[in-house]
Amino acid sequence: MIDTPLHMPGHTVHARRGGPDNAFRYGIDYLLIDAEHDESAPALFSRNRFNLLAVHDRDHGGARDAGEGAAWARRVFADHGLALNAGARVLLLTQPRFLGYWFNPVSFWLAMEGDDLRAVIAEVNNPFGDRHSYFCANPGFAPITARDTITAQKAFHVSPFQRIAGQYRFRFDISEKRLAISITLLDGEKGLAATLTGPLVPLSTGGILRASLRRPAGALRTIALIYWQALKLKLKGARYRTRPEPPKEEVT
Repeated sequence: MIDTPLHMPGHTVHARRGGPDNAFRYGIDYLLIDAEHDESAPALFSRNRFNLLAVHDRDHGGARDAGEGAAWARRVFADHGLALNAGARVLLLTQPRFLGYWFNPVSFWLAMEGDDLRAVIAEVNNPFGDRHSYFCANPGFAPITARDTITAQKAFHVSPFQRIAGQYRFRFDISEKRLAISITLLDGEKGLAATLTGPLVPLSTGGILRASLRRPAGALRTIALIYWQALKLKLKGARYRTRPEPPKEEVT
């Protein structure tokens, strides 16, 4: 699908309903990389070493700060019954480190056979140092298309203003030129709708510099905005829930 890292200068939208309501829309930069191969890339981006932007294997796949990268994703796909063919590729959609700083609310491991998306692992991190992943696939691992909705029971504490209850609905629309992912949480009269959308373009030095000027500090900006939205919810009267123990299972 890709021969060079792709840049998604896109937007994320979150809308919370069920008292108190809250919504926001922010620009965001994701990268889509072949997680098993070192592709040609601009000088300001690196794999597994310091740079302005970087993706490190230890940040993804398995325990936080001790990730195994694509080897973990391959193992999870196999453990769930997906035997990828010889030409399959494991791609990672993620926010990169910015000057060494890393935090990513959600990354996505994509199992691609040609142009067909066979399965996705949604790798979720919370601000409390925990991680849990959700495995998404159609019955029989039929290709995932924009028309498909994949469900999973919520099992992980993400926000202190939401309980661990309800059902996620995932939708994936991924092509060579554009990406759109939506995650909807349904919990009775409460819920959350989140989207990640944007074009896919080859990662370039100019694109990195423009992103750094438009959205300075990258992942550090992301965590700052999370705390800003948490403050807004607290001021609106949202109930704060203390962090429970994360699920023992690594993947739901």
